[in-house]
Amino acid sequence: MTQMAEPRGKLGAPASNAAESARGDARVNGPKGGHFDWHAVNWHAVEEDVRRLRHRIFVATEAGDLKKVRNLQKLMLRSRSNALLSVRRVTEINAGRKTAGIDGEVAIAPEEKAELVSWMRNRTSPWSPRPVKRVYVPKRNGRRRPLGIPVIADRCLQALVTGALEPEWEARFEPRSYGFRPGRGCHDAIVAIHTSASSKAAKRQWVLDADLQEAFDRLSHDHILQSIERFPGRGLIAQWLRAGVVEAGQFTPTEEGTPQGGVISPLLMNVALHGMESAAGVRYHKKPSSDSWRSVPGSPVLVRYADDLLVLCHSKEQAEDVKQRLAAWLRPRGLAFNEAKTRITHLDEGVDFLGFNIRRFRGKLLTKPSNDALRRIRKRLSDEALALRGGNADAVVGKLNPIIKGWAAYYRIGVSSKAFATLDNHVWRLVYKWARFSHSNKSAGWVTSRYFGLFNRGRQDRWVFGSRESGRYLRRFAWTPIVRHRMVAWRASPDDPSLAAYWAARRRRSAPPIGRDVLWLLQRQRGRCTICRGLLLYADHEPQWETWLSATRKGLRKRAITPLGQRQPGDRVAQHLVHAQCHRKTNGNGAQR
Repeated sequence: MTQMAEPRGKLGAPASNAAESARGDARVNGPKGGHFDWHAVNWHAVEEDVRRLRHRIFVATEAGDLKKVRNLQKLMLRSRSNALLSVRRVTEINAGRKTAGIDGEVAIAPEEKAELVSWMRNRTSPWSPRPVKRVYVPKRNGRRRPLGIPVIADRCLQALVTGALEPEWEARFEPRSYGFRPGRGCHDAIVAIHTSASSKAAKRQWVLDADLQEAFDRLSHDHILQSIERFPGRGLIAQWLRAGVVEAGQFTPTEEGTPQGGVISPLLMNVALHGMESAAGVRYHKKPSSDSWRSVPGSPVLVRYADDLLVLCHSKEQAEDVKQRLAAWLRPRGLAFNEAKTRITHLDEGVDFLGFNIRRFRGKLLTKPSNDALRRIRKRLSDEALALRGGNADAVVGKLNPIIKGWAAYYRIGVSSKAFATLDNHVWRLVYKWARFSHSNKSAGWVTSRYFGLFNRGRQDRWVFGSRESGRYLRRFAWTPIVRHRMVAWRASPDDPSLAAYWAARRRRSAPPIGRDVLWLLQRQRGRCTICRGLLLYADHEPQWETWLSATRKGLRKRAITPLGQRQPGDRVAQHLVHAQCHRKTNGNGAQR
């Protein structure tokens, strides 16, 4: 990492505010200046420090004490623990941790990560955000989605600012907003729709299936800055919004939008779209017999995941009225509906949302993988199998297993058994063709005896594909059990300290789709690494399962540790789960290198 001078204290403020920024909770802020040993950080204590501050911001926001909220946010922006977690999130957890911005810089080595933290906390001049690097990723329709990749320094600062801004808005966000929020995800959105329309007597059977056109690229800067009001990091957010884009060596200023690829961009999207339920006419009332809330009879139900939304209405006329009201509400925000993807339909005809098809069959609502999702996964599996020709069986298993497990984990909450069986047949044909191609001069019997057999002892299936050398085998979609996802409660947020027991129970109930031995170790260790005491799995956000499974396989290690730390022949050992980076910093007996 190239060391750069930065302002100390309030983000975007001149150096004269350094004295004010130096005040605060010494234990949270830690020692000032100098480098430190990244591996010596007590991550459990760091996470607790940040969690307490987030809780205090949330409680102050709910109480309406805006002055206290701003003071706590200033403390969070100065917090050493928040800086440590921000750098760790960007350099170790996020999927794009090895992707560089226009400066070509990344932080891989522990010394570089420690330098980033010291740089963030010991700046001496105002930081000017750098333009983002434009890259493109393919979309489902064959077009390309533009992403903007900030430099590593800006990504870390964005994570720092997100830690201060997010808990304030978590106390404000509407109950049926599920995209890019802690503790919420796609499954909650799907179950919310199913819950509202699954009854045979359900009244809301007309659907406004809406999509916002280029939402991230067209957000109004003025509206975002007006929404966050006097937030201490407002000046830096304004600079990020107007930092510009570099594509093919050409600089283009940004007059609107926030780049997809920025750490803070999803939060700014949610801030800009806050209030959509009220604009659509959604109303709630509290049931007298309990503390639960329900939609007022006659009002629509709006479910939003980022810029994708679905509104359940009582009639086609109500759906058209909601569309007109939302179109007028979106206009000051610089947004508009994508008319090509926005339609009004009846649930008897079905609607696709977040990869699921939601449709009523003879009065019963079924949620299944959509035809487009099935078509995409079949094509991807076929392409991967074709690309693996020339490799060995271990390469096939290693490449296809995360895809199979990830796709099945996402669709396991729906009526997916038939889809799983169809895909298993498709995968079997692919690997059989692969095996015949790899040994074109061998008979069919020789090929099947070499690559198919009872590899999984827990299942009486002689047609499982695997490697005789390593014993690794290819999973089946149908091995993933169908589960019923329990929707997150009302406006529940992990930042609400009064719901700590609720979130602990929810994490215990929601077992991730991993092996029983790994799950048992996770439960025994209370989900924490035995070396750094940090969380082994980051479950506050619902993961993209395929990426999560690959990262888990690479990021966790099983390790034999003796009671005394010095392993001798014949000693009894116990298996422990540790972070891959923690494993690399120790020797085989658990002692620090």
